[in-house]
Amino acid sequence: MPTPQVTTVEDGEVVWRLASADHQIEKVRLWSDFDLGDTAFEPVDGGWELRLRSENLPPVDRLEYLFEVTEGGETDWRLDFGNPLRVGGAFGDHSWLPLGYQPPSWLEVEPVAGDRRSLVVTTPADDVHVQIWSPAGARARDRLPLLLCHDGPEMDTLGELTRFIGTMITSERLPPIRVGLLAPGARDERYAANPVYAEALCRQVVPAVLEAAPSDKPPVLMGQSLGALAALHAEWTHPGTFAGLLLQSGSFFTPELDAQESGYSQWGAVTAFVAEVIGARCARPFDKLREQGLRGRIPVTVCFGSAEENAGNNLLMAAKLSELGYDVSTGSVRDGHNFTCWRDLLDPHLVDLLTLRQAHGA
Repeated sequence: MPTPQVTTVEDGEVVWRLASADHQIEKVRLWSDFDLGDTAFEPVDGGWELRLRSENLPPVDRLEYLFEVTEGGETDWRLDFGNPLRVGGAFGDHSWLPLGYQPPSWLEVEPVAGDRRSLVVTTPADDVHVQIWSPAGARARDRLPLLLCHDGPEMDTLGELTRFIGTMITSERLPPIRVGLLAPGARDERYAANPVYAEALCRQVVPAVLEAAPSDKPPVLMGQSLGALAALHAEWTHPGTFAGLLLQSGSFFTPELDAQESGYSQWGAVTAFVAEVIGARCARPFDKLREQGLRGRIPVTVCFGSAEENAGNNLLMAAKLSELGYDVSTGSVRDGHNFTCWRDLLDPHLVDLLTLRQAHGA
């Protein structure tokens, strides 16, 4: 009897299946960000099958994956058509499997409507494109809190950032707030602790956005992965520009923890900056903070997927920033390095940061 061609969780194991009645497929393996050991499928009646015991899976509530299929000597990556669940990512859609996952409750809340407008800021780091989201009804001259986000268009599309802000306004957990979605441009170059980009962001982009979206206080800056590194680098080199940082799964690479990343083109720049922070005995001057009347050093939230490779270097960075006197909090969800993880970390961590940020205002 042919094996059912659907992916299932049964009897304490996950069973992935791929139909191949014509036997043209030569081999199949499961691709995931996690090391799952041997993920080669075995041929079965009607196709291919992989069985993994649940206890051998990473400690996550959801698993994103693709099928790596070799056919006719060519290998490509395919969605699992035996599983209808799909999720967008930076490199396209993935299949995903719930392993006890519960989506955040705010997804059931109707967000406040919003308006968008585009801004282009010419800088030595090339043009920086910003999309400014405002809650419907806000007037251009209204002075509202401002949140800036690295990789903003991606975090909005894949991480539902403005939808989240809209639901928080609807539920009155946040006041009306604007969001500036910063497009990454040449991402690897800009975000890898690049002093030219940090200067452009702090000296040109932030003032231009504040002119278009006025606020009584400095903005909060958030970023994911390399964008989180760039956020910390910008505030580290231009202290007082931001009233808070949300650092999600930052690429805070060190040779000791992240040797697997040593082939990355910007490895030297990234590890040099991280080493500077980790080796610092005190934070950089905070004259600008005092000029703005800000009390103490800014709040910084470091959060990540508990099972991702960056968890270790994020905990190291959080501990160091706390030692240096920053107001640091941490958080995690049972996930990996992906946009759903970063979306699910928004509540409560972004709400708490934006609320705490008000205490650091003049």
